[in-house]
Amino acid sequence: MKERTIGFYEIVTAADGKATRTRPMDWDGVLADVSQVPVAGRTVETDAQLVGTIATYGMQDHLLLHRVKDGGEWMSVMNWDTGDLRELEQSAHEGYLDTSVVCFLPFGNIVGIMQGARSAPSQKGLQAWLNGIQLFPGTQLEVRPVVAYAEYERLKAASGASSVEVKVMANKMGALREGSRQGGLARTLRTAVDAYGEISVTMIITVPRGKQLTEHRERLLADLDEISDIVSGAERARARLVFSDPDGPERSQLVELVEHSITAKKRVPATDAEGNSIRIVSAVDAILSAAAEHQDALQLAVDVLEP
Repeated sequence: MKERTIGFYEIVTAADGKATRTRPMDWDGVLADVSQVPVAGRTVETDAQLVGTIATYGMQDHLLLHRVKDGGEWMSVMNWDTGDLRELEQSAHEGYLDTSVVCFLPFGNIVGIMQGARSAPSQKGLQAWLNGIQLFPGTQLEVRPVVAYAEYERLKAASGASSVEVKVMANKMGALREGSRQGGLARTLRTAVDAYGEISVTMIITVPRGKQLTEHRERLLADLDEISDIVSGAERARARLVFSDPDGPERSQLVELVEHSITAKKRVPATDAEGNSIRIVSAVDAILSAAAEHQDALQLAVDVLEP
């Protein structure tokens, strides 16, 4: 079963060379309208021919965006049992497609995209198609990666950290020996290096809720701040910070400490136990599952507050 990458992208408006976030768009209504449009109205000619179709799964509409293979491409099919080769010829009324599955998330004008093949439409293809069929007349749309931005300044305002996740590659571990770092995170990473040599380390530490553990959360935050220079060059780093409000309850927020595009990898079955094709259903499930797993980071990246 092949592992496929899911990318998350934000749809924004573009004018005078500037991209701007906009209010949540009615994507459910848009997809419902597109489903009623003839094929010609869902087709855009750019560097390639792009066609959109709507697939409904779990009472929710999703977009299948296709790149029509050029009629001049040579394609063949081989029977693995006999070795017989058959040439594929496109007719005037049919075409072969490379397909991407696009799911519109219910917040922040975010989409999750899984390409069925390298040549299937990417976010640039989605952008060209959205603008080409003029879903929002007079509005130019841009589809850009959702980027989790590093937010070190929030460390100074927090009163503690309830969890820390850090992935440090081997080439960054030597910095742990510089200076007098005596915090728990630095000592734990250093112990791993001393024991196993030149290694990469992924570490997740979580402090449970409870007033009696306030001191532990404060110490975890201090230890994280102590190695902030190493964390800034880490492969991955995030923390759930705790903020104290004298006039209200304690609140927490997930903070990304390394800037990166938010992606995920999922295994996607192509057929069920009976051999029936379930590629599209599997892709939708994988995208929505990844979106749920990364919801905090996605909402934080596009400034959407949790309901």
